[in-house]
Amino acid sequence: MSVSPTQTTTTWSIDSAHSMVEFSVKHMMISTVKGQFGAVEGTIEFDPANPASASVDARIDTSTITTHNEMRDNHLRTNDFFNAEEFRYITFKSTSVEPKGDNEFLVHGDLTIRDVTKPITLDAVLEGVMEKDAFGKRRVAFSATTTINRKDFGVNWNGAIEGGGVVVADKVKVELNIAAVQ
Repeated sequence: MSVSPTQTTTTWSIDSAHSMVEFSVKHMMISTVKGQFGAVEGTIEFDPANPASASVDARIDTSTITTHNEMRDNHLRTNDFFNAEEFRYITFKSTSVEPKGDNEFLVHGDLTIRDVTKPITLDAVLEGVMEKDAFGKRRVAFSATTTINRKDFGVNWNGAIEGGGVVVADKVKVELNIAAVQ
């Protein structure tokens, strides 16, 4: 994909209907449980010709969590995990963007879960820029990954397994596929 050097920084609105925030975590020490949040919103300031000037301000609605298991989803919304009633949103605000190569970036920023803010780094890829979609609008798409320790954010619930180990691992892999419209 080539980008024009004459483009300038543009504000893009995250398209929640075409974006996905997924996570995976080890369960019972051996299997992996995956889930996603159904609503992400925010803005991205981005100039393809100058990616280091980019910024991201996003929020994820914790009440929209789904692992496709109603009992588990309801538990994840409680104070044992996200406390979706009191802490409705997970937020991310970038602090800097570091180009790593062709359309690849490290996006440094502050992640807030349950009112606990910690710095994280997203390993991001610009998937493409579309000058005109079916509705005549410009679109951009990114993917990104990171791994966090849930306990760093006050998500501490766990249970011991009789034979040793715990129910939920501390490390959580996060994968983002974000589409945005100018």
